[in-house]
Amino acid sequence: MTVPDRPGDVWDQRVAAGLAFLRRRLAGEYEVDEFGFDPDLTEGVFLPVLRALYREWFRTEVSGVEHLPVDGAGLVVGNHSGTVALDAAVLTAILHDEHPRHRHLRLLSADLVFRLPFLSELTRKFGGTVACNPDAERLLGGGELVGVFPEGFKGVGKPYSQRYKLQRFGRGGFVSAAIRTGSPIVPVAIVGAEETYPMLANIAPLARMLGLPYFPVTPTFPWLGPLGLVPLPSKWLIEFCPPIPTTQFADHADDPLVVFNLADQVRETIQQALHRLLDRRPDPFGR
Repeated sequence: MTVPDRPGDVWDQRVAAGLAFLRRRLAGEYEVDEFGFDPDLTEGVFLPVLRALYREWFRTEVSGVEHLPVDGAGLVVGNHSGTVALDAAVLTAILHDEHPRHRHLRLLSADLVFRLPFLSELTRKFGGTVACNPDAERLLGGGELVGVFPEGFKGVGKPYSQRYKLQRFGRGGFVSAAIRTGSPIVPVAIVGAEETYPMLANIAPLARMLGLPYFPVTPTFPWLGPLGLVPLPSKWLIEFCPPIPTTQFADHADDPLVVFNLADQVRETIQQALHRLLDRRPDPFGR
């Protein structure tokens, strides 16, 4: 019979892990890859924070993890929403924790992220890179799991009245990258992010002045100041859908019709999964 850890033992383990992390950082005993990804910092700092957020605050339920590649490349394509892109960070933490081999999801992020000094460095260390085909193909060619949100700011910055209605997927560059590398596409549907910061209005003139894609007005921001940045405790459901193979399209990566049709198949798969998950979650803030 296994004896459960006592509370004191758990805290001792956490303190020991924290001290070991500090020792590695001070001694420089960690590696950073060519994109700036720092697995040691990610697992020691970023993931524990996100883990508490998705488990305790959002009470997240996950299904379909068996559809993720056990090893080798894969392109994970999700819906984007919520005013602040928490869904991308949460998805990264969940995939790491739920995957049998605890793989890291390498996110493709918008150019704006890399124009902001502090956020740019943070994103690189968390495993992100610019959302462009060359970087996507290099990562997929290296056997990584890559995450992309084709709606971009159109999805994150849409009004609450348009919640869970997928926006246009752009030109389908993510499909071309998957075809060129022979990587399967795994659609993922995320329910819950729309309610974390419901956008009631967008102050467009202020957004233009600040060089932002939008300036949101939510039930708590800007009325509560910094407290308005605390996400509402919505109930999250995440479903990884069956993978869509791309190897049969190997000679058609530059064919606009093939790319468009495959992108539309991914989009429709995610939209249908969103409908299923919403039926399972009648109360956005229930248990």
